[in-house]
Amino acid sequence: MKTIAMLDMKNVLGKLAEDEIILDVRGADEFRDGHLPGARNIPHDQVAQHAVELKKFKAIYIHCQAGRRAGMAADALAKLGLSNIICISGGGMGDWMAAGLPVER
Repeated sequence: MKTIAMLDMKNVLGKLAEDEIILDVRGADEFRDGHLPGARNIPHDQVAQHAVELKKFKAIYIHCQAGRRAGMAADALAKLGLSNIICISGGGMGDWMAAGLPVER
């Protein structure tokens, strides 16, 4: 599984292809409070239910608030055979917001 640092996502935003997705695996309330532009929300404990749909993407950038849930979601999808996962590590949405980077609400 590939990884990328959360703050390096600023270089990915705006360059995503149609077959790439940013997956925010925090809870719905956290997502509504602010998320990466263009991100889709599926809570970490529900990603396995969306595995068939997520397989169609070339790359899935998975993140959460601090990294723990992203790792859990990435592991769950990897166990289901997905190899298109890029787990965002080295922080999470809290670090993104603290750095003053773009957020959608």
